[in-house]
Amino acid sequence: MFKILYYLIEFIQPFLIPICFLFAWGFIIMLAWSIVSGIRDTSSRVKEMHKIPCSNCEFFTNDYRLKCTIDPISANTELAVNCKDYTPKTNI
Repeated sequence: MFKILYYLIEFIQPFLIPICFLFAWGFIIMLAWSIVSGIRDTSSRVKEMHKIPCSNCEFFTNDYRLKCTIDPISANTELAVNCKDYTPKTNI
């Protein structure tokens, strides 16, 4: 039985180094792809979140209990991007 295993290892050994080389580089490429994809998704999410105008609105309270006096459910969410009640703050 060990003799069969020895011959099997002798047969596979010339192919083992190139296979390991390809698997290692494949892993590195997949890791780099994942990192780049994560950065790209995060940057698009950040751009989308910066479109939310709530912090510059007159009705925004900046209180976690009541964020907006007009529409507290959609305050600081993507639903508030095109808010019909948005009024810029005045410096009075």
